[in-house]
Amino acid sequence: MGITLPILILAMPFFMFLLLGLGGVKMSRKVAGVLGILGMGTTMTLAYIVAFTYFFSGDAAFIIDGVRQQFQVFDVTWLAFTERLVVKIGFLLDPISAMMLVVITTISFMVHLYSWGYMESERGFQRYYAFLNLFSFSMLGLVVATNIFQMYIFWELVGVSSFLLIGFFYRLPSAVSASKKAFIVTRFADLGFLLGILTLTFFTDTFNFVDMTSNPMNVLAQTGGATFMGASVLTWAMVLIFTGGMGKSAMLPLHIWLPDAMEGPTPVSALIHAATMVVAGVYLVARMFPVYCVVEASMTFITVVGAITAFYAAVVACTQIDIKRVLAFSTISQIAFMMVSLGVARDGMPGGEHYSGLGYMAGMFHLFTHAMFKALLFLGAGALIHAVHSNDYTKMGGLRKYMPITHWTFLIGCLAIAGIPPFSGFFSKDEMLAAMFNNNWIWGAWMTMVAGLTAFYMFRLYFLIFWWEENPNYKHHRPHDAPWQMSLPLIILAAVSVVAGFIPFGELVTWNGVSYHIHLEAPVAVTSIIVALCAIALAAKMYMRKNTLPEKFRKAMPGLWTAAHHRFYWDELYIFITHKIIFGIICSAIAWFDRHVIDATMDGFAKVTQKVSFAIRGLQGGNVQAYVLWYFFGAVALALITWICLL
Repeated sequence: MGITLPILILAMPFFMFLLLGLGGVKMSRKVAGVLGILGMGTTMTLAYIVAFTYFFSGDAAFIIDGVRQQFQVFDVTWLAFTERLVVKIGFLLDPISAMMLVVITTISFMVHLYSWGYMESERGFQRYYAFLNLFSFSMLGLVVATNIFQMYIFWELVGVSSFLLIGFFYRLPSAVSASKKAFIVTRFADLGFLLGILTLTFFTDTFNFVDMTSNPMNVLAQTGGATFMGASVLTWAMVLIFTGGMGKSAMLPLHIWLPDAMEGPTPVSALIHAATMVVAGVYLVARMFPVYCVVEASMTFITVVGAITAFYAAVVACTQIDIKRVLAFSTISQIAFMMVSLGVARDGMPGGEHYSGLGYMAGMFHLFTHAMFKALLFLGAGALIHAVHSNDYTKMGGLRKYMPITHWTFLIGCLAIAGIPPFSGFFSKDEMLAAMFNNNWIWGAWMTMVAGLTAFYMFRLYFLIFWWEENPNYKHHRPHDAPWQMSLPLIILAAVSVVAGFIPFGELVTWNGVSYHIHLEAPVAVTSIIVALCAIALAAKMYMRKNTLPEKFRKAMPGLWTAAHHRFYWDELYIFITHKIIFGIICSAIAWFDRHVIDATMDGFAKVTQKVSFAIRGLQGGNVQAYVLWYFFGAVALALITWICLL
């Protein structure tokens, strides 16, 4: 494979960003929209060609002895710190980067097309398409990075892009606050990421992914058994690197930015917060997976954080009223599901000489299927908001007969995420649960419960929107399906969500050259289906027709419902810590010390100096006789001091 197509995959969205960002104000909305869609369509076509060539061409550069290899298409030197510590910019092709090329460009193209209808009346239409292309460029550069420093550079560009897109409606204070919140929280996380990179590369003398992952035991040996505060340096490095993933993927306790990020345009939510940006943390762990496997403590940390986050977000999603926030917490829960799948992938053999690829493959499979059906659900939510002009499900109800396309495509998305066969989410979820049960039945049982909650809150949302009592305002404003630019992406993504589970994913996204055939473990599959169907039945009983059961449930457990509705007060906790403790106590004490001790001391020196200088100002009066007299007294004093010292 030549380097032309890979370079164009990165160059095309960056060129469109510059073109629309600099020249968009001179273009009509139609021209800007067409250029943005054509540019991303071209990028998607190129990405498909590169990915299909890698997976299916049989090129000897990609497959050696039947094993699909990591292939650096190009890798050029950017910075050279030492002879060995060199930062390069390149394009790495392997199973997961090729898969991510398909995911990112597909979702991005659908969002570009959808936005042509959704954003047509918004101010800054051209600026919006420029930001979309900047985000796509950043995310593509992240997934094809040949080294961890290149990944970090594009990781930060993704953060900038999300800041611009979340705050697109900059005239709304809530949007501005949400963009700043997302940027600040993820910057704290990225500080940990950077510290982890510096710690790891200090011992390994390399940033290159292939060097680190091809021989992870060598990475462990290079740390020389160094420890810090009771843990190995490598454990600290990998946990710090994972901190960056916790921020991007909204894991507890760094999850608080994602729900508020729904203040951005709905297509942005589909692009950034459902399909691409938030999976960057999962992709980071998958990219560094061999090194994580030799540090069992870091894998346990990932598993525990993921399991707690998945349950927390699922419970909160059961009580939200804003349909986009339901999907936001669903995203947090599903990303955490993938983290747990990766965390349990190590089979526990001493020294990590052998890895269990089932959890790894299953996590990547769910990343792929989730991107499709969650983008479908977010874009479906956008169509609903476009029709009723509200995010609140209480303003909806009975929409199935007014919006049939949105209804059926949204239902497919709900069935997929609930894990009902034959939809795609069933196959990937079943593989993850099988990996969890294979590791420890506790993880499997816990995440099966989370899967049941997922089916419940998604069908709660579905029934409240499409079946619950009609809103009387429909008589004055009759809802209808979105225009073709918005409906076509829904239909395409729904079709993909139906068939994606039958893709031989395990044979393509291999680990250590081992293929995994998608197979159903009957006990796991039957259990998960029964749990999902029971959850759907409960949701239908409570929310399909207007009744008093939801109110009775809230009254039965008012404390739990209120706490979950308020996200278990995480935002209030952060506000208390920052405003009351950090600003109110610590910063106030520091400010008092600064004013009354440091400033007062310096002011005292200044006053003493002023008074002394005022007292001796006569010494510089310009009188020559006085100068001679003072010179004489000084000489006598100096002579006396010298005589005394010599005695």
